[in-house]
Amino acid sequence: MPPSSPTRRRRALALSTVLALLLTSCGLIGGGDDGEETSTGGVSLGATESGLADAGAPQRGGALVYGLEAEVGAKGYCLPESELAISGMQVARAIYDTLTVPDANGGYAPYLAKAVEHDDSYKVWTIALRAGVTFHDGSKLDSKVVKNNLDAYRGKYPARSPLLFSFVLDNIDTVEAVNELTVQVTTKVPWVAFPAVLYMSGRLGIMAQKQLDASTEQCASEPIGTGPFSFASWERDVELKVRRNPSYWQDAPDGEPYPYLDAIEFRPIQNSDTRVAELQQGELNMMHTSTSADMAETLPALRDAGTINLLVSSERTEVAYLMMNVKKEPLGDRRIRLAIAQAIDREALNEQANAGLPEVADGPFAPGVLGHLDDTGFPSYDLAAAKEAVAALKADGVDTKLSLLTSAGPVAVRQAQIEKEMLEAAGFEIDLETETEADLISRVIAGDYEIVGFRNQPGEDPDMNRVWWYGEGNPVNFGRFDDAVINDALDLARSEPDVDKRRAAYEEINREFAKQVWNVWLWHAPWAVAEAANVHGILGP
Repeated sequence: MPPSSPTRRRRALALSTVLALLLTSCGLIGGGDDGEETSTGGVSLGATESGLADAGAPQRGGALVYGLEAEVGAKGYCLPESELAISGMQVARAIYDTLTVPDANGGYAPYLAKAVEHDDSYKVWTIALRAGVTFHDGSKLDSKVVKNNLDAYRGKYPARSPLLFSFVLDNIDTVEAVNELTVQVTTKVPWVAFPAVLYMSGRLGIMAQKQLDASTEQCASEPIGTGPFSFASWERDVELKVRRNPSYWQDAPDGEPYPYLDAIEFRPIQNSDTRVAELQQGELNMMHTSTSADMAETLPALRDAGTINLLVSSERTEVAYLMMNVKKEPLGDRRIRLAIAQAIDREALNEQANAGLPEVADGPFAPGVLGHLDDTGFPSYDLAAAKEAVAALKADGVDTKLSLLTSAGPVAVRQAQIEKEMLEAAGFEIDLETETEADLISRVIAGDYEIVGFRNQPGEDPDMNRVWWYGEGNPVNFGRFDDAVINDALDLARSEPDVDKRRAAYEEINREFAKQVWNVWLWHAPWAVAEAANVHGILGP
């Protein structure tokens, strides 16, 4: 989401004191197709933690204070209704488990489910659940509560009112509890990527029946899952505390249940400089960041001084971009979108905003993701052409005054100011607006913006993007475009089991985005987790 996602491996939950919360939705467990990449300042963009060789055996006990980028939105952790960006997903993964998780080969493995199998048509999916799993309130995981969760996510459970997930899961026809530990899902059309849907960047956690039936306020503020940590307390904008689940269903190598930690305290700290300072001062034990300049300069210096351990990853990550609302005129005119793209010097912007760390993107799919192309045909920087186009648009009476919305953090604001200067150099007049991350998400959902700095399209199965891109009045197509080429390719790829045909469909989507300039792609956004020198075992940011 905003300037916000997949882990890559069935969680072996392995090495250390930290667990699912550290598997944030960008940067995948397991190797990428291209191996390790090294960039600015010797920073490795492969998912390997510094200091791991000296970690020693994991120790039980203790607590961590973890610095997050932001507080969750008003709908909290009522997952079917939540508007979770990355910080909310990190907390959710500590409390909830999903039915599937990404594996090392780009597929999805059963997790809370024991098996997820399809019939020959890919329309009937059978989910076999693990026996003996309990929620934090002592209630048992069974087919009834899983059916009720899936119905809640798709808008078919009376107590819950989802928005996003009712569109994500609109291909589900029926959900049945076959027996105590078996759920059968029938879809309207074949759904080859259904196991990926059961993960959905970690958002599709399974909630206890008590939370499903709770009031809006209680559902948002009193999460109950099956995960490695249970909810303890929450003071909004200050801290959310979780404690060890002694009955967790997965055992560690020492024969005792995961996790090793006794407790975690999550603190939302929007300013990345403040998070880094508090990590240095010992106020935080760990922190997450998407600030590339920190990854390229500040954090590697602390790592090299032996002050911290660090993991930086861009494997199958999200893409950062400028999203344009084509229902806000004049952005429905391709000429103005093309001029915006030509006015942004993405290489210079990357150097100024990120110290050049990320790889500039020409499309929505990261390297290694189905549909990625080295050359999509995306327009190059051409200030002269942009100036000429803006002048011609003005001569035609087109209003070239536009608003640019960004999150309120200082790094995001700095980047937006550079973008504003570049656009104004081409002749546009730009009004810069700032919002908190939660309010920015709400405005984007409502269509209350013209241009916004955004981050999405994590490196999962590309079918997960259908909900964002399909047209025909789709309210969660935040760009509000309706492109027949993209719609047809999304339809084909959803039901096509032949991977080469699916790849060709997503490559066509990639080229169509470039041709129509629905978005201005900026870069594949790396993530980092930094930790105190005595903390080890990160499995991916």
